Amino acid sequence: MSNKQRLIYSLLIALGVLAIMLGFTRLQDTGVISEKTFQYIAIAVAVLVVVLNGIMRRKVKR
Repeated sequence: MSNKQRLIYSLLIALGVLAIMLGFTRLQDTGVISEKTFQYIAIAVAVLVVVLNGIMRRKVKR
């Protein structure tokens, strides 16, 4: 994986996280999920992104 590919994947992940969080915010606003559930989901998404970033960083060829 090149640095350019990593940048593209990072941007796609950021857009995906934005879409996920906006979706869950909408669900919380309508009362489908509680604030506590939203917090757990947000933490899980953040951990997933950190793990994916670490994996991508190791795959970059120098």
